[in-house]
Formats: sequence, structure tokens, C-alpha cells
Amino acid sequence: MQHDLLENIKRAAKQNFEKIKFIREHLHAHPELSFKEFETAKYISKLLTEFGIEHTTGHVKTGIVGVIKGNSSATKTILLRADLDALPITEQNNVPYKSKNEGVMHACGHDVHSASLLGALIILNELKAQLPVHVKFMFQPGEEVLPGGASLMIKEGVLQNPTVDNAIGQHVFPSMEVGKVGFRKGMYMASTDEIYITVTGKGGHAAMPAEYINPLLIASELLSSLHSDFMLTKKYQQLPEFIDAPTVLAFGKIEGMGATNVIPQKVEIAGTFRTMNELWREEAHKHIVITANGIATKWNATIDVRIEKGYPFLVNDEELTTKSIKAAQDYLGVENVEELPLRMTAEDFAYISQAVPSCFYRLGTGNIAKKITSGVHTSTFDIDENALEIGSGLMAWLAFNAY
Repeated sequence: MQHDLLENIKRAAKQNFEKIKFIREHLHAHPELSFKEFETAKYISKLLTEFGIEHTTGHVKTGIVGVIKGNSSATKTILLRADLDALPITEQNNVPYKSKNEGVMHACGHDVHSASLLGALIILNELKAQLPVHVKFMFQPGEEVLPGGASLMIKEGVLQNPTVDNAIGQHVFPSMEVGKVGFRKGMYMASTDEIYITVTGKGGHAAMPAEYINPLLIASELLSSLHSDFMLTKKYQQLPEFIDAPTVLAFGKIEGMGATNVIPQKVEIAGTFRTMNELWREEAHKHIVITANGIATKWNATIDVRIEKGYPFLVNDEELTTKSIKAAQDYLGVENVEELPLRMTAEDFAYISQAVPSCFYRLGTGNIAKKITSGVHTSTFDIDENALEIGSGLMAWLAFNAY
């Protein structure tokens, strides 16, 4: 019985491949930035209507939500999620489906996620008489920018009516060959915070050091001190309650706007803090401020610290992920299911993973032989479109095997 179902899903995924490929290419050619995915949402809603799948629109303006009801014995509800937004990148690929919106590109694979979810929904809708769960689905806006569309849709109630018991999300993985997928149980992706620091000293002529307080030197001391505390000695992370907290503190921007003989009044610094422990995250924020205040006092200067709290860390539920791994092995073969390492990148599906037991996995989309190797967020990112058949079929199969 289960083997017949698996083969039926594979057959449906293959039969729908050209349709899903066309949808993906249309989405890729018409990308829209975060929270501006109006035409994308209209297109997906139109397709869902054509497929006979009930849904509602206008969630956080451009989000889409619907439910495919399972058979009479279904009591649980699983959520399947895809994201809609693109990035402010000018595409350099020479392909027929190249972005028609100058300066905007689906460089993170959200076109793939949406097309794959549509493919999965077609299959699930056709097989709903056998479906042992209710399948709720969401196409969310704004994954790429704070506060993240997932968090806003949760506030709107996407996890209620019906109540979501588990959730599954999928993400492209260009460094993994097409035909493979990857999973990781437990902690998987980091929380992410943006750090903005303004160091204000006293400007002046470089030849008169007694008359100025150089904010560049102050900024240098601050960055060195923070780097030592967080990345070298890790003195706080070694406390028992934080011992398992992978952490990155990095600063990518420092701007003084002085000159060879001009000491500026202020320096602007920007960076990121990432970890996988919410208690340590809060303590780290405090430590950054305390360190800044101490150095400011030492130099008789002012240091203002602003931390914009972003996505939480993403955790994969052990039980659901174990079931999903087994289901993926049945679908693709044991040799095509890999264990993933921790990642310090972030993803707003983390909000969902913090709210309900979830599984977020990677879909191999690369192909070295075809020279499809560019990473996400690059102007030459693309996929081997054969991944779409796996992306849609596997997601449908995972929904059937979640309980």
C-alpha cells in the first residue's frame, strides 16, 4: 500500500514536471522585492484556483494561506511553507527566463520553493482521499528582510484555524548535487542580529593630538576587545549554560570620513551577531553594551550601540526530522540523503520552528557537469531544474509520512 502510494507520488511529480518548470521560470523572470510581491501573489493565487485548491489571499498584504483537508481519519495538521520575495541583485545569467525586472533577481531560490510547493499541493490535492493529515500551506512575503514575513503571518494567526501541529520547509542548496537532499536534527541555523555602533570623539587637525579624541582609535579598541571576548577567548561562552552555543560576531563596515590630516568627529560601525542559544543571545547583547560603555568612559567619548534583533535560531524537531529522513531515504535512496552541518546563516522559518515542531531541509540544486555551481545571493545563481521534480514530489511524500 505504502509502496504504491510512493510510486503514485513519483509518477505525479514526473507528469507535472514541465508544468512546474514553466511556473518556476515565470516566477524567476518576474521577481519582486520583499513585501512587494503583489504580481507574484496574484499569479500563484490564479494557479491555485485553476488547480481547484481553496485558499485566501492578502495575508500581510501578499501572503497566501490554504488548507487541503485529509481523509476522514485525519486529526493532525501539517504546515508546508514557501517564500515569495527576491533580492536587489542584477542577474547576469544568459537564460530565456532571465529576470525582466532590472536590479531584482530570484537569487535565493524562492521561485524554486514556491514552484515546488505548488507541485506538492497538486499531488496532495489529487490524493487527498488517502491523505492521513490536513495540509495547511503558506506562501509568505518578505523572508529576506526584518522582521520577516513568517513572524508577521504567525502574528496574524497562520498557525491557528486549524491549529498547526508540525511544519515543513525546504530550501535550495547549490553546493549539493541535484538528486540529493540534506537534513539535520536539532540546532541547524543561527539567530541573527544587526549591530549599529556610533563612536563620537572630538574631531581636529591630525597634527594636534592634544586637541582631539580620535574615534578611529576608540573604534579599533572596541572591535578588538569584542573580537577577543566573542571569537578568541570566548570567555562568556565557556560558562556551563552557554557551552553549546556556536557564535559569530563580525563587523563588516567602519566609516570615519576623515582624511590624512583630518580626525573625524564620529565613526559608524555595522556588524552582525549570530548564535544558537537565546539566553546567551540576550547576555551577549548586554556584554556588547557594557564593553562599549567601559571603553567610552576610558576615552572620555560617547559610544551608542543599537542592536536590531532579528530571526531566532532554527531548530529541527528530532522526531519529525527522523521520520522525514526515513521518508526521504525511501523516496530517493539512502545514498542520496545527507546529514547537514550547522550553519551560521539565518532563515525566518526559524520563527515557525520555535512555535511548532518543524523540519527544515535542503534540496540539492547544483550540477557540476553543467557548471551550475553559483551560490545563493549571487548574480549568476541558477539551478538544475530537475530538482523541481524532487522538490515537489518529496514534499508531498513527507506530508504523508509526518505522523
